[in-house]
Amino acid sequence: MARNKQGALTDDEKSIVKALLAKGWRNQDIQALVNVGREATINSARITEAKNNNAVSAASDEEVEFFQIRKRSFDHKTGLNLYDNERLIRSREAMILAVEVFNSPSLRFKSEVFTMLANVAWTYLLHEYYERKKVKITGSDGRTLLLSQMIARQDCPLAKGVKDNLRAVKILRDDVEHKILGRADVKWLGIFQACCLNFDKALCELFGANLTLSHDLSFAIQFAKMNIEQLSTLNRYEIPAHIDAVDARLTEGMTDAQIADLDYQFRVVYTLDAVTKSRSHFQFVQPDSAEGKDIRNVLVQHRLADHLYPHKPGNVVSLVNEKTQKGFTLRNHTQAWRKFSVRPTNGAAQPENTKRDYCVYHAAHRDYTYSDQWVEHLVAEVSDGQKFAELKSFKI
Repeated sequence: MARNKQGALTDDEKSIVKALLAKGWRNQDIQALVNVGREATINSARITEAKNNNAVSAASDEEVEFFQIRKRSFDHKTGLNLYDNERLIRSREAMILAVEVFNSPSLRFKSEVFTMLANVAWTYLLHEYYERKKVKITGSDGRTLLLSQMIARQDCPLAKGVKDNLRAVKILRDDVEHKILGRADVKWLGIFQACCLNFDKALCELFGANLTLSHDLSFAIQFAKMNIEQLSTLNRYEIPAHIDAVDARLTEGMTDAQIADLDYQFRVVYTLDAVTKSRSHFQFVQPDSAEGKDIRNVLVQHRLADHLYPHKPGNVVSLVNEKTQKGFTLRNHTQAWRKFSVRPTNGAAQPENTKRDYCVYHAAHRDYTYSDQWVEHLVAEVSDGQKFAELKSFKI
C-alpha cells in the first residue's frame, strides 16, 4: 500500500526530530509538536524512522528554537501562521481595521480610511491567491501587482459585480488624495457594505471557511433610534457638487442590472412591524428568501420588462457573438439556459419561476427576455474554451 507523501516528515522536520530526541524529548511529545498546524499529521512511526536514520543530522539549537516559535505562532481558530500566512493575516486585519474605523463614533474620516484599508485588504488577498497559483506578482522594478491590475486579469476569480464594487472603492480612494469628501460617508454605505461581504465570501471560498471575519466583527450598536425621515434627509445633507460628481463616476458606463447587483452595492429592505411606536423595530429580510424575492418583485415591478430585461434570444446570440467571435448559436443559447436553470422549459406549470438576475417571463405574450447580466455571463462562459465545449455537449 502506497504511503501518503503528505504524512511523511520533511527533511527539515527530520533534523528537528533528531535534535529533540538528543535533548531527551519523548516520541509522543515530538509527534504532538510536529503535528501542530499540519494538514496531514504524522504518526509515531515517522519519529522512529528519523531516529534510526543515520543519514539525518540533528538541527542546530537556533533551528530548533525557531521551529518551536513557528509552531507556537499558529492561530488555532483560523489555522493561519504568522510566518507562513503573513499576507492573509494582514489582509484580514486590514479589513477588520477598516470596519472598526468606520463604525467608530469618535472618528470622522470614515470613507477616506475605509477605502484605503479595504484596498490593502483586497490587494493582499489577491496577491496570496496568485502567489499560490505560481503567478509572478512582482515585476523587475520591484513593484507588486496593483489591485486594479489583478481584477482586470482574465483569470481573476472574482465575479463581475465584485470587480465593479472594487473599481468604485478605488475611485473613492483615489479622490481622497485630491478632494475633501466631507459628510458623504452615508452616501456610499451600500458600496462599503458590499465590499465587506464580498471580501468575507472571497476569503472563505479561496482559502477556507475557518478564515471568516463573522466571528471577529460584531453588529454595530448605536445610542439613537433610527428614523426613516431623518435617514433620508441625512442622505442628501451637505453633499457638495464635487461629491455628486464623484458619485456619478462610480456608475459611469454601468447598466441598471449591474448597479442593482448585490455584489456591487448592498441593499436592505426595512419593514416596520405593526406594533406600538415605543416597541417598533426594523425587520431584515434575506434577499434570497421567498419573502425577499416577493419584496424585490414589487419594488422593481414598474421597470422590469423592457428596462432590466431588454434582450430577446436572437439579440442575446448576436451580442455574445459580437463580443466573443466564437460562433454562438440559438441552440447553444437553449443549452445554456437549460444548463444553468435560468428558466423553465416550454409548457411548464409555473413559467414565471426564472432566475431573476438573468431572465423574466412575460405573461401577456408568453415569452422570455434576458438581462445584460445574462449576456455577460454567457460571454464569460463562451470565452473559456473548455467551458464552451462543455456547454455545446450539454444534452437538451
